[in-house]
Amino acid sequence: MTDATEASRPGEPRRAFPDSFLFGAATAAFQIEGAAFEGGRTASIWDAFCRVPGAVVNGDTGDVACDHYHRMPEDVALMRELGLQTYRFSTSWSRVRPDGGPVNPEGIDFYSRLVDELLGTGIKPWLTLYHWDLPQSLEEQGGWTNRDTASRFRDYALSVHDALGDRVEVWTTLNEPWCSSFLSYTAGAHAPGRFSKADGLRAAHHLMLGHGLAVEALRERDASLDLGITLNLTVAKPVDPERPGDLDAARRIDAGFNRVFLDPILRGEYPADFLTDLAEIELGHVLEEAVQDGDLRTISAPIDTLGVNYYHGELLSDRPAEHPLLAQAPTARETRSPFPNGDGVFWHPQGLPLTAMEWEVQPAGLTELLTRVHREYTGERGIRLYVTENGAAYDDVVEADGGVPDVERAEFLELHLDAILDAIDEGTPVHGYFYWSLLDNFEWAWGYEKRFGIVRVDYGTQERTVKQSGRTYQRVIRDRAL
Repeated sequence: MTDATEASRPGEPRRAFPDSFLFGAATAAFQIEGAAFEGGRTASIWDAFCRVPGAVVNGDTGDVACDHYHRMPEDVALMRELGLQTYRFSTSWSRVRPDGGPVNPEGIDFYSRLVDELLGTGIKPWLTLYHWDLPQSLEEQGGWTNRDTASRFRDYALSVHDALGDRVEVWTTLNEPWCSSFLSYTAGAHAPGRFSKADGLRAAHHLMLGHGLAVEALRERDASLDLGITLNLTVAKPVDPERPGDLDAARRIDAGFNRVFLDPILRGEYPADFLTDLAEIELGHVLEEAVQDGDLRTISAPIDTLGVNYYHGELLSDRPAEHPLLAQAPTARETRSPFPNGDGVFWHPQGLPLTAMEWEVQPAGLTELLTRVHREYTGERGIRLYVTENGAAYDDVVEADGGVPDVERAEFLELHLDAILDAIDEGTPVHGYFYWSLLDNFEWAWGYEKRFGIVRVDYGTQERTVKQSGRTYQRVIRDRAL
């Protein structure tokens, strides 16, 4: 990886970032906070799912995680040391409004103190309202398959705004609704672990409806707020661009991963080819019944910011790969395809370097993705584009002196920042980058098996150690250049 090595030579800035470009890092409440049943917090769907036999590697839970709930000032001090300009965090619905009920003053106070701590060190708070931790009591009432959950989400958003709206400017409604719908209600791989194509479709629609209701309500409260959503998006390509079966496989995944959310949120309509796919497998009625008058108008309420989460691309065919990649947690519990329109689609390796998750390292895909999203969606609407997650898990080795020389992660970070600069040079305005993640943490179905952080967490002692990748990022932020 010659480019990353050259880019990391101190004192030799190769490419400068725009003056307004924001450098940040991201986390999520369930993955780092711990204190699962302290301070009035009650169970979320992930607390319940962690206790399903075989659902999470090693039976790990989020009960303690990184103990951020008790160590928050220490973690903010680390952010300041690294030079972060902004910090993307999520609030826990189960902490703020336990069981979906009234506001819990002790729970919301934690986030109020976090915001004050960030502002006191000159770090911009970037708040995400929902990163997958629905109160378990609401799941027992149907979860996101229940239309009422969308209205409850709006009410929860307003409760958070009541407490933090005077100090937080940037409000993200949802993180990766593809995961909290299809991966969770169709594939069974994430909480709540259902196996239903119809439920995944209903959940996706109601998540987007909740997003739209929250945007409308927050906009009415304060027109100056920066409102948006974060989507995980990919670059879907055919193995053979001359072969109709491969082209159709790539189209299906693009529709069922990218456009199923981009089109309703930014165009006020579902993709026509996705609806045709559903009709062909006798699922067309599901969205027809779920979409009520005015829904798509609400879902497409104007936003200011779109966050793009990117980890890798996809190479697709209607023929199986000879040596497919694992790329998913080796849990003992059954999982299925998350794509309702993806039957008969197969993933092929591209021969690229792999992370410890067997995710391919494909920085050029980020350039292509950002360029496409700007060209087809955000540019004409004046929506600001940010990379809100990008990171890699590697099997870190702790040296005798306690240091963590994670060269591969440092190179991954620089290669993807380089890819963002490529997009900017090609005319796509990208306004910021958030590395995932600030800390090693609970990695969902992988438990604590995989580490993404630029800061190592010793889960036994909770000691934090800045890795080589963290120092690399610190230098990039300081120099504002690669």
